[in-house]
Amino acid sequence: MHIAEEHDRTLAPMRCFPPAFVWGTATAAFQIEGATAEDGRTDSIWDTFCRTPGAVAGGDTGDVAADHYHRMPEDVALMRSLGLGGYRFSVAWPRVLRPDGAVNQRGLDFYRRLVDRLLDSGITPFVTLYHWDLPQHLEDRGGWTSRDTAFRFAEYAQTVHAALGDRVLHWTTLNEPYCAALLGYGAGVHAPGRRDPRAAAAAAHHLLLGHGLTTQAIRAADGGARVAITFNLYPVDPADPDDPVDRDAARRVDGLQNRLWLDAVLRGRYPDDVRADLARFGFDEHVRPADLATLAAPVDALGVNYYSGYRVTGHGGPDRRRAEWIGAEHVRPVYRGLPRTAMGWEVQPEGLTRVLLRVHTEYPVLPLYVTENGAAYDDDPAEDGTTHDVERRDYLRGHLTAVHDAIERGVDVRGYFCWSLLDNFEWAEGYAKRFGIVRVDFDTLARTPKLSGLWYSRVARANALPGG
Repeated sequence: MHIAEEHDRTLAPMRCFPPAFVWGTATAAFQIEGATAEDGRTDSIWDTFCRTPGAVAGGDTGDVAADHYHRMPEDVALMRSLGLGGYRFSVAWPRVLRPDGAVNQRGLDFYRRLVDRLLDSGITPFVTLYHWDLPQHLEDRGGWTSRDTAFRFAEYAQTVHAALGDRVLHWTTLNEPYCAALLGYGAGVHAPGRRDPRAAAAAAHHLLLGHGLTTQAIRAADGGARVAITFNLYPVDPADPDDPVDRDAARRVDGLQNRLWLDAVLRGRYPDDVRADLARFGFDEHVRPADLATLAAPVDALGVNYYSGYRVTGHGGPDRRRAEWIGAEHVRPVYRGLPRTAMGWEVQPEGLTRVLLRVHTEYPVLPLYVTENGAAYDDDPAEDGTTHDVERRDYLRGHLTAVHDAIERGVDVRGYFCWSLLDNFEWAEGYAKRFGIVRVDFDTLARTPKLSGLWYSRVARANALPGG
């Protein structure tokens, strides 16, 4: 069956979304831009990490990535052709500021051009200020383990806002601080590659402090800006709900994965049980009396990234693959036998409904955006160049159904950003894992929409989800 026929077949019956719902896609600077040594950009921790033997699959680097830095006009035209109304992208800190703190105008001008082209194309920009590419010179001075980095982050954010704030309404401070702190400083599987639980605990607090300082700075400069933060949230279930060991395992993981971040920003405090779990790693040493009020600077929306859920047990010894679960060394995931993506993540759409409902019912009510949701699959193109990625299309359909279910139950979800626009540099997986709804030929860098991209385009244009 031809791709167009396939996505036409799935268009009825329809689940309609709210009239102002934003249909978008998301990317991260280091994963798509390339041009890592051009126009004054300096090294980030990911450039250094990629040069560490064995750190990234295949020895891949982000030096070219998807070459978005040079192909940005083509990529914006591609988004327009797909009928997308929003684009969530991140600004590369080491492209914008030099090590001496001076502004790198050539780097900043790239984002000015990007924003202008998006607006001219009828696409709303959603700017993320930090998607993990800390300048290496700051890591050399302690990185996120240093309190000073939170203040340097706020200064960088002010620079970007001063350049783009007259045209950008939506600002996200941090993307997934869980990953930046616990994968980067605790498990060592992300940049900067440190395996130190005490460093991870310090980084967690200082990232949130940076968020609070940045929120205050943007508010002071622009009373109309809409400020958010994005967390990767997951439902966490005990393998045996009647087993107190498994229930405690779920409590610990839920604390690290969800409540540590949500409670700090939305309630102005860290959960008592999580603080107790992290006490032996010196967490409280970094929390000063005035910090919690700063962390809780009011936000206008919350971004939710969702890929899968966890089912965990406290039996069976430590799982070294989950080394970021500091304070929960004897917890390991238990799989349900659900279908998995190429990343090995179980496909659990109902978990997204649960996450959205939980945030809506347990915390102060805020507009929510699903700022990342997508899947990697081993999708090879056919002889005619089309990529018939039925698995990814079905993944998106299932999770969009989950979003619609949450909306029907009263959750104020304002938009959905598919991860990702392009096949890209997938962090420690290098180029081996493809998340894009647009295929990138990494030899020629040609872009070709996949079945999932064409299907998503039809959904976005209709503002309605096909059934079937």
